[in-house]
Amino acid sequence: MNVLLFGATGMVGDGVLHECLGDSRVDSVLAITRSPLGVRHPKLRELRRKDFLDYRDVAREFETVDACFFCLGVSSVGMKEAEYRHLTYDLTLAAAHTLAAVKPNATFCYVSGEGTDSSERGRSMWARVKGQTENALLALPLDAYMFRPGLIRPRPGARSKTRWYRLAYAVLTPLYPVLYKFAPRHVTTSENVGLAMIAVAISGYERHVLGNADINALGGAVSSHER
Repeated sequence: MNVLLFGATGMVGDGVLHECLGDSRVDSVLAITRSPLGVRHPKLRELRRKDFLDYRDVAREFETVDACFFCLGVSSVGMKEAEYRHLTYDLTLAAAHTLAAVKPNATFCYVSGEGTDSSERGRSMWARVKGQTENALLALPLDAYMFRPGLIRPRPGARSKTRWYRLAYAVLTPLYPVLYKFAPRHVTTSENVGLAMIAVAISGYERHVLGNADINALGGAVSSHER
C-alpha cells in the first residue's frame, strides 16, 4: 500500500507516520509538508511546498496513491468562521479533489473530531465546519472514512506547534491512565489512529464515520502503561 500523508509534523500525524513506517503492509509514504520532518526512512519521501490549495503541479504524484491519511488541521480558538473554514474545509477538499480526479475510489481517511456536527446547523462553529468538510468528502468518488477521536495522547516525544495544544496536553497527558480507565470511549492515542487508518485502508470498515471506540477497536488500544 502506498500512503499519501498530510500533517506529519503535527502530533496526530507524527503518530500516524511512525505507525506507517513500522508497518510491513505499507510500502511507501509520501508526506506533503511545509517544513522538514527531520525523519529519514527508506519508505519515506517528503514533498515540501507552500501551496496547499492547488495540487495540479504535483497531480501525477497522486496517481500511485492507495490511501490518503489527512491529519492536517488547526485549532479554531480565536478564529472567525470564515478563516477556520478556509483552513479546514478548503485545504482538505483541495487535496481530496485532486486525489479523486487522478485515483478515483482511493481510500481517504480524514481526522475530524468527537462532537463533529453532520447536520451543519449546530451552535458550535468548529463542529459545523468539520461537519461540512466530512459531508463534502463523503460525496466525492473516494472510499472516504471520517475519524472522530476524542482526547488523543500523542506519541512520546511529539510536540505540538500550537501553544494552546501544548498547554492542554501538558496538563492532560499525566492524567491519561485515569482517563483511559474511567472514560475509555473518549480517549485514544495517535498510534491507535495510525493503526486504525492502516486497517481501514486495507480492509475497509462497516461504517464511514468512526468514533473513538471504533478507532480503539481497530488500533488495539492499550493503556499508557502497556505502551
